[in-house]
Amino acid sequence: MINKALQAYLEKHSSPMHPVLDEIFRQTHLQQLYPRMLSGPLQARLLDLICKVLRPKTLLEVGTFTAYATIAMALAIEDDAHLISIEANEELEDTILENLKKAEVFHKVSLKFGQAADIIPQLNATFDLIFLDADKINYPVYFDLLLSKLNPGGILLADNVLWNGKVVDSSAQDAETNAIRLFNEKVSAEPSVEQIILPIRDGLSLIRKQ
Repeated sequence: MINKALQAYLEKHSSPMHPVLDEIFRQTHLQQLYPRMLSGPLQARLLDLICKVLRPKTLLEVGTFTAYATIAMALAIEDDAHLISIEANEELEDTILENLKKAEVFHKVSLKFGQAADIIPQLNATFDLIFLDADKINYPVYFDLLLSKLNPGGILLADNVLWNGKVVDSSAQDAETNAIRLFNEKVSAEPSVEQIILPIRDGLSLIRKQ
């Protein structure tokens, strides 16, 4: 959504992230088939700042991938806070564990592998901060599940809500684009939340439960 020159300018004039995140960013682009699934530096900086302002004690992430965003949040939260991260792809487990240990945040994070739609209802906790960056086709389902797990005053962040601008392209009628459109419509129609879509990278929806 933002050209490369402007992206570089934004990153240059934002505070730098922890060096371990730079390393994970490089490794992901070298080793993973779909590195674009990684949250970028601007999103990591936003997550870092939100954690420092909100000071959440309980956090949930849906979609771990290589733990880049996981670590960005874990580095920013206090030692008595805890983050649960759900990942569907069990083949990523070794990479995730290695990165968490490298960042020295393993004690703040619990991992759950499986389908998020099955795991979320079983969680015996509610959360101050939730970051959603998983399979787009299930975003509308996840919204309903996650809203019930979000504490009043809590924040839900959802990534990729502009989907390369396809949400406003009437000729784009694929299942993922329509699912994201439905998600955005559900959020905007939900009376218990207030929200704004930020044009960061591929679109980030910031949703606060009242």
